[in-house]
Amino acid sequence: MANPVYVAVDWGTSSFRLWLIGKDGRILGERRSGEGMTTAAKTGFADVLASHLAALSVPQNVPVIACGMVGAKQGWVEAGYIDVPASISSILTGAVSVADQSRDIRILPGLAQRDKASPDVMRGEETQLLGALGPDSRGLQAVCMPGTHSKWVHVQDGEVIGFSTFMTGELFDAISKHTILSHAVASAEAAQADNSAFKAAVLAAFRQPAMASNLLFTARSGQLLHGLTAAGAQARISGTLIGLEIAGALFDAPNDTPVTLVASGRLQGLYETAFKFLSLKYTVIDADTAVRRGLSAAAEAIWPN
Repeated sequence: MANPVYVAVDWGTSSFRLWLIGKDGRILGERRSGEGMTTAAKTGFADVLASHLAALSVPQNVPVIACGMVGAKQGWVEAGYIDVPASISSILTGAVSVADQSRDIRILPGLAQRDKASPDVMRGEETQLLGALGPDSRGLQAVCMPGTHSKWVHVQDGEVIGFSTFMTGELFDAISKHTILSHAVASAEAAQADNSAFKAAVLAAFRQPAMASNLLFTARSGQLLHGLTAAGAQARISGTLIGLEIAGALFDAPNDTPVTLVASGRLQGLYETAFKFLSLKYTVIDADTAVRRGLSAAAEAIWPN
């Protein structure tokens, strides 16, 4: 094995991802598991990390840089928050050390927006942000990181000027399983996705966000009155929530604000479809690539060669 330089870890609430990085930035080894913060808090963060490092035979002198919920108050060591507005580069210098470990282990901080009218926090996504834009980005940009709790970050010349969390994924799950609309989508998973219904719902919610709860109900009434399929109902719910999210995220942004989409898999496809249909200017970076780049930037700042 080529000489490893550092270990990069993205440690979320329910997931653990680790990459062993070589001198040329090449990935020398990788580990993934469901041992997120929830599990590791019970079994021991040090033990979980040690087992994955041992599986890759990582030498004791190789340091570890980590981000995510491992740095939360209920995580391994609280890494705190950097208050916005703040430069993206401040993430590089805010890492905290894990005490009483034979290996050098650092955890990156999150970001906090302490405005009483719109308080918000993120932990883990700030590292994706760093990897997606770099510390020296220029101009006004919006960064979209979709998920259970989607994050939209507004950046001006390398400074995070504000961000918002949208509970899009969690609301989709709750509405689809625990409301009257659960009957409308009961057999949707077995059917082909309804792209037309999704795009129409995105546009309707984007144009009339105040009508969102009414638009959601049409997933049921459309079935009863117009033969909307289960796949169409599911697409209508998803499109309504994503259209609502985009409308809120870009409400105060100039019309030509470019969007960087940090995503992968099915979510990437859904958001790309929505952005294209709304004629938004955007670029895409894979979520794993973004978090690795962010962790790499932090590692190089902390342990320069």
